[in-house]
Amino acid sequence: MLSSEKRDPAAGPRLLLSVLAIILLWPGIQLSELNVSVLVHPDSTQSMGSFLESFWPPARDKDFLTLLLAATLQTLAIATAGMSLALLLAMPASLLASRALSFSKVDQGRPGTLGECVRWLARIVLILLRSVPEIVWALLFVRAVGLGPTAGVMAIAITYAGMLGKVYAEIFESVDQRPRQALAQAGAGRLAAFCYGVLPGAIAELTSYTVYRWECAVRASVVMGFVGAGGLGQQLDLSMRMFAGAEVASMLLTFLLLVLLADQLSRLLRKRLA
Repeated sequence: MLSSEKRDPAAGPRLLLSVLAIILLWPGIQLSELNVSVLVHPDSTQSMGSFLESFWPPARDKDFLTLLLAATLQTLAIATAGMSLALLLAMPASLLASRALSFSKVDQGRPGTLGECVRWLARIVLILLRSVPEIVWALLFVRAVGLGPTAGVMAIAITYAGMLGKVYAEIFESVDQRPRQALAQAGAGRLAAFCYGVLPGAIAELTSYTVYRWECAVRASVVMGFVGAGGLGQQLDLSMRMFAGAEVASMLLTFLLLVLLADQLSRLLRKRLA
């Protein structure tokens, strides 16, 4: 029997939290109507097996590969253009939403009333932008500008501006503020204090998160293709409706390569900026 000195003092609270988590999780499972047993039902396994069997071998005829290349390039263009517009919106919004970048906090030890109001307004705008899923924005823009990649670009720009702005603001606040405070107290301007006191310490994390979000934007552009926003998603929707499993397999492999590309790009940039 273990002595009281050898017992983990946190074992009781951990066990209590685990039990509470299970109690709270169970109603969620019931509401989601989760039923894993349906996956092993003979009818389900036979249906999935026949569907997956049609994936091999992947389509590789010249005409389809030409169409696949054009759709892939369009998907990359949608994601990149949408992220570029999102960055243009997110960077100034993150500066407004970040309390750590307020000079009044450095000079007076507390944020000013006007600055606090501006920060809350910026945060509310960012919440509104990211609270609506990008596919809903895509549906709205498809109605406004018609079918095509423009709707996808605008949907990604709006949704990801809210996501990037929130995380950028948190990254700026988490960086060591002493270099910026020293520059501010030495007479440096607001922009100079930010560029030389905050940005160097945050650039690696900002780059990593931005590349990750670009990868998410690629996936989102594929999903939005199902509502007519162009790219791989639209072609994937057509192939699935025609039960062309070989074409679907080729597009899924292409999508896998895109994700691997984004992962390698993120690693390369982090090494360069470390």
